[in-house]
Amino acid sequence: MQNIAEFRIIGRIGKISEHDKVTKINVAANYNRHEEGEWVTDTHWNEVTLFGKLIERAAKAQKGDLVHITGRVRQNSYDTNEGRRYTVELIADGFAVLAKGSEDRD
Repeated sequence: MQNIAEFRIIGRIGKISEHDKVTKINVAANYNRHEEGEWVTDTHWNEVTLFGKLIERAAKAQKGDLVHITGRVRQNSYDTNEGRRYTVELIADGFAVLAKGSEDRD
């Protein structure tokens, strides 16, 4: 049996950063929680890395668009002068725009 670590995010694009052979997209996901008798919405930002043909799909997306992204989770570690650092990367396998954001969003 294969072991897997997957993710699924449905959220709105906040920022798209294009680099040499990779595109990084920040996507907001909202979670509701109960605090002191009131419901509060927390926004969590997730940076997702796209490669290959998914970069072409992402090129048609813009800030404010509602997207559905699936993929795998990759953990890495590296050494610095301050000690060992750990990172978690979200690598996209699927990308789809579910709804366009309004034109006047900044």
